[in-house]
Amino acid sequence: MAAAPGRRGPWALAWGSLCLAAALAVDRSNFKTCEQSAFCRRQRSLQPGRSPYRALLQSLQLGPDSVTLQLVNEANKVPLLLELWGLQGNMTRLRIDELNPLRPRFRVPDVLVAEPPAVQPALTRRDEDGAELALGGHRLVVTAEPFRLDVLRGREPLCSVNARGLLLFEPLRPRRRSFSDKVSSSVGSLWDKIKSLFHRETPKEPAAEEAPGAAEASEEAAAAGAAEAAETGGESEKPEAAADADEAAEEPGSWEETFKTHTDSKPHGPTSVGLDFSLPGFEHVYGIPEHAESLRLRTTEAGDPYRLYNLDVFQYEVYNPMALYGSVPLLLAHSARRTLGIFWLNAAETWVDIASNTAGKGGGETPQTDVRWMSESGVIDVFLLLGPEPGAVTAQYASLTGTQALPPLFALGYHQSRWNYNDEEDVAAVERGFDEHDIPCDVIWLDIEHADGKRYFTWDPSKFPQPRAMLQRLAAKKRKMVSIVDPHIKVDSGYRVHNELRARGFYVKTKDGSDYEGWCWPGSAAYPDFTDPAVRAWWAGMFAYEQYEGSAENLFTWNDMNEPSVFSGPEVTMHKDAVHRGGWEHRDVHNLYGFYVQMATAQGQLQRSGGRERPFVLSRAFFAGSQRYGAVWTGDNAAEWDHLKISIAMCLSMGLAGLSFCGADVGGFFKNPDAELLVRWYQAGAYQPFFRAHAHLDTVRREPWLFGPENTALIRAAVRQRYALLPFWYTAFYRCHRHGQPVMRPLWMEFPDDVATFAIDDQYMIDRALLVHPVTEQGARGVHVYLPGAAEVWYDVASRQKHHAPQTLYVPVTMSSVPVFQRGGTVVPRQERARRSAECMRGDPFTLYVP
Repeated sequence: MAAAPGRRGPWALAWGSLCLAAALAVDRSNFKTCEQSAFCRRQRSLQPGRSPYRALLQSLQLGPDSVTLQLVNEANKVPLLLELWGLQGNMTRLRIDELNPLRPRFRVPDVLVAEPPAVQPALTRRDEDGAELALGGHRLVVTAEPFRLDVLRGREPLCSVNARGLLLFEPLRPRRRSFSDKVSSSVGSLWDKIKSLFHRETPKEPAAEEAPGAAEASEEAAAAGAAEAAETGGESEKPEAAADADEAAEEPGSWEETFKTHTDSKPHGPTSVGLDFSLPGFEHVYGIPEHAESLRLRTTEAGDPYRLYNLDVFQYEVYNPMALYGSVPLLLAHSARRTLGIFWLNAAETWVDIASNTAGKGGGETPQTDVRWMSESGVIDVFLLLGPEPGAVTAQYASLTGTQALPPLFALGYHQSRWNYNDEEDVAAVERGFDEHDIPCDVIWLDIEHADGKRYFTWDPSKFPQPRAMLQRLAAKKRKMVSIVDPHIKVDSGYRVHNELRARGFYVKTKDGSDYEGWCWPGSAAYPDFTDPAVRAWWAGMFAYEQYEGSAENLFTWNDMNEPSVFSGPEVTMHKDAVHRGGWEHRDVHNLYGFYVQMATAQGQLQRSGGRERPFVLSRAFFAGSQRYGAVWTGDNAAEWDHLKISIAMCLSMGLAGLSFCGADVGGFFKNPDAELLVRWYQAGAYQPFFRAHAHLDTVRREPWLFGPENTALIRAAVRQRYALLPFWYTAFYRCHRHGQPVMRPLWMEFPDDVATFAIDDQYMIDRALLVHPVTEQGARGVHVYLPGAAEVWYDVASRQKHHAPQTLYVPVTMSSVPVFQRGGTVVPRQERARRSAECMRGDPFTLYVP
């Protein structure tokens, strides 16, 4: 949900501009381009060429499970520490940090399910030019000058690191004094000397107390200098002229950056990291959600890189590299020979450039794709997932970050939502409508208006005076409810939740140490610091039945606005110099915020049942590992055909990145769909993992029976198709939960050597048995369906007609058509009795379809 009209206060003008943008489309000026992001601009200004980094081979050390090696930047002489691991399961990890940082740099916690087990490395060669290591089943070749890593399987090159010379690691350093600072200092020193002539008898006042950590920083700096001297043969510090030249070259935005009306203080200066990876033999790359983009990622040389920075972007544009609500820094590369992945474990704002030597070109040149990662802070921590099959790569990623949580069965049914159902009677009327029109439904959703003045964990006393009774009526029909609980907390001395969070010191702080406050749905709001385990434990406790008054066992949760969304903040989010537990800046942890909110909420649902009931939590923001805690969706889309079509590619990308429980707002959140678009969206949504209709406050009501009997019948048929296949969906999710394979997957995952599948994103597989091609074009009379796989046999689910693959079929369609094909040799279980909800189907007979 994004900004909309209806609020007054000191931010009314900002509200107005946001609303106008929502009415017209996304306002790009609210969000940075790479050129407007100082660190991205600096990183991207470095062009391919000879790298200034050199590996100090004499520092190479072999441990029982890792290798360490120092690197030095010949331009600034700052030493870095490279750590290498060969991991079980055909993976390699590399991490680069400063050898002696002035202060620790952020390393992402809680995303990995455990430290991955390593294999013992072996040094097979070392000479003055480089070294060679054996790491499990592959070789790692280290070139000393310029520094480069090559990963090989036998003689086959798999990946090269820093082959284009784009490693850039900005070390922490004290801020250089500007010329005006030096003049002021000199004048002050001269004045002090003049004063001392007249006040020699007065003892000098002691200097101000040294800042905390200054002594440690000085010691570390001295150690760094000693290390540098040792590595460079005692080379002296740069001459004053060189220092002045560096100072003159200090780029604007390094120590302070302004975007629109917001200034980022950057107290630690420029700390970005960047590194390039070359992938010989690959020209198809995928992943790095979330973007409203085709499945196969495009090259970015002619425009902005893909951005990973969780933001509240309303009515987003399609086919655009702009950041959206979630970020998973996982990229997959696929060819007919091999699949591999790059997992860049960094939670700061990140940009990803993609280049290809074959993009838009003909000829017989061996394809190669180059990928460049650039993050604002933290360290370089990268996992190379070496496959070699597509399923091996997704399983490797799952071994690191966990698998998709197995949803409760009801969550795989149909969900009915709107901003907002007005009151208890409105909820009852909508719920009756499903029974009256024989349309299955499992869940009714309540948006922000259900709470008392947007105070989460409460109910509006006039609109929802008896919430427990309402929930009991739903439970009697074997249905559930989901209520929204957002992480912005109304600043109100009469609000128990706020008072307790403030008293415990649980809010995110400003750079000056006060509670960080911004503007969101309730007006002035503060934000719990979910990076703190104590805050997460407290939040989880709020879902206990005695804490969340009016809740019951059939009430589940929706975490929205958890990027976090701050209407009054830069780019509609939190200031980067806000401070979290441990003194970490928000810039370091930004993409983790929504991950932690969903984690804490899921833990709360688990605790309230004593661990007996599986949670259901929908989150808009996400990061690597979010799959362990629930579902995600594609955010504030629009009732447009392009948005229907892009929902397929977006969910395929999320599935590749571990987030299998994905869906899109059926019908589009913004605007009003006509009957054809709404019917086609129900038909598509019935074959996506998360199946929910949702709509904006200002749209007309669009419950499934409001578009005439003919369209009601079409929607009913689509929803019933979903329910008939619930045993199949549930089994697919179980396999996903156990083995890390996406539920909704690209064709090339099942048919990895079929080149014709590599760029297809308008049809897909559900598990390994069903191929689905939703109708996503207005006025379509037919669709072209590609049936992949040499010697495969496919069966049209509707007509039972048999087709041999590979071939492209033209399939005529009517408004009732959803082209679905079952793969020969598979078994699809169905339950075909029409019931009102999933729980009502328990005990019903199964029909096994074995073509």
